[in-house]
Amino acid sequence: MIRWSIFLLSVTLAVAASRPQTLGVPPPLLSKYVPSKSNTWTCLDGSKEIPWNFVNDDSCDCPDGSDELGTAACPNTTFWCKNEGHIGAIIQGSRVNDGLCEPECCDGSDEQPGVCPNNCKEIGEAYRKKKDEENKIRKTGSKIRSTYIAFASKEIRRLQVEVMQLNDDIKVKEREVQRLEDVAERTEALSQQALDEKKESPLYQTLLSHRNALKSLQREHKKHLEREKALGQILDTLRTGYNPNYQDMAVLEAVRGWEELAGLPHINDVGKDDATKEEEAREEVAVEEPLEDGAWTAMQLEYQLDSLLNQNLETLLIQHEEHINAPSEPSSLFDIASYLPDSILPLYEDFKDSLTSSLEKLGIVKASGRSSADSSAARLALTNAQNELRTMEASISSKEESIRKIYDVTGFGAEGQWKKLDNLCLEKDTGDYTYEVCLFNEVKQKPNHGGQTFSLGRYESWNPSPDVSPGSPEYYSKQVYARGTRCWNGPERNTKVLLSCGIENAILTVQELEKCEYQITGTTPALCLPLEDSKKGSRDEL
Repeated sequence: MIRWSIFLLSVTLAVAASRPQTLGVPPPLLSKYVPSKSNTWTCLDGSKEIPWNFVNDDSCDCPDGSDELGTAACPNTTFWCKNEGHIGAIIQGSRVNDGLCEPECCDGSDEQPGVCPNNCKEIGEAYRKKKDEENKIRKTGSKIRSTYIAFASKEIRRLQVEVMQLNDDIKVKEREVQRLEDVAERTEALSQQALDEKKESPLYQTLLSHRNALKSLQREHKKHLEREKALGQILDTLRTGYNPNYQDMAVLEAVRGWEELAGLPHINDVGKDDATKEEEAREEVAVEEPLEDGAWTAMQLEYQLDSLLNQNLETLLIQHEEHINAPSEPSSLFDIASYLPDSILPLYEDFKDSLTSSLEKLGIVKASGRSSADSSAARLALTNAQNELRTMEASISSKEESIRKIYDVTGFGAEGQWKKLDNLCLEKDTGDYTYEVCLFNEVKQKPNHGGQTFSLGRYESWNPSPDVSPGSPEYYSKQVYARGTRCWNGPERNTKVLLSCGIENAILTVQELEKCEYQITGTTPALCLPLEDSKKGSRDEL
């Protein structure tokens, strides 16, 4: 029995001696695992000095366990798997020499030699292959993401121009409101009959015809714009999806014609990594031609034509009559009131109004035609102008809020990379249902074979986890959609949208994890950071 015990002890000591003292020690601590000149070593907490051969001898000598990082002798220690050919890893010390091959230690260094195979070469090669594929996706996606950032910058500039234009328009509208207030105060007695007679004038009828013609042109213009947009999308799809190897000359001619009209380079000449060429080409085509004096810009047609069409023609008619009836050279010579003292001026005005009214009734002078009907029309014009002014002021507030949100980390991101995707709708057909995610808006479940469409939630926020920093990739990897259609005898439907880097904006999977609780996964280039950014902080060691 004694001989057998001595044999086991000798085997244990031999095995311990075969394991180096630096086994399981992470690289940052290697410099501290060096024996002294007297072949001793001090525990990392400085509490004890032990012989160097006591380190990793499977016996816990240091209170902090720092002498046994390569064994399981001390509690609460960690073991460093070197994993040459792959990435180093750390496991709990209690998992060392337990007879199990830990997947984190592909080199098998956590067990005695010969127990676990060294698979690091194969695992490392597979890992690097997967990493290379991910980097290719990230590289392409980051270029698309850069176009999103450029779009946000252009959107900021566009909104700023519109705000400046609106500020100018508001000043004009304020002056118009002031003028209409004066008109409303002056036009108090024009009879409805007189107004109807004035509306039979060629001027009024011509204005009416012009307004109707403009409305018709505006309607047709909008139809053509929608048709042009639809045709452009069809031709873009044809351009990017056709196979030039089929030598279909009709398709090729259509593609070439569209590229020439849209100012785009030929699709075969565009580099796959140059995602901004076509955007720049489209901008060059979009530059407006010089306008003739007085001609309206596209922005004016879009934002000011409605205001022109909604003008009150009756008020314009009254203003026109006042203008042509006004004396060209007003003089106080024949104005009796200008010679009267201020004390008797009110009596004179009353006498004049009374006399004028009597003469009108006797038919001696023609009635001026001013009545409460005219006042109503003038007041209506004033009210309309005031409403337009309030609408313009609200529009400015809305645009300024949109500008603020574009570069807000809790909105469209610090670089505005998400603005391009605002209300972009993605769909996934799962057989019985088609799921639609309109980013920053709403998630819907639409039946494919008839039935009711349900809201699965409206956009509420980015990742609300308290341990996630706003603006980080983790923050933008989750969107919360809440307060959807209430389930039968259940809660309101809610959805979590989990996003990752990809070269397409697409939905990958849809799951109902619990009753009325949905999880949708998808990809988007907006999450593809440039490779140099994604490598910051990486601690992969081969």
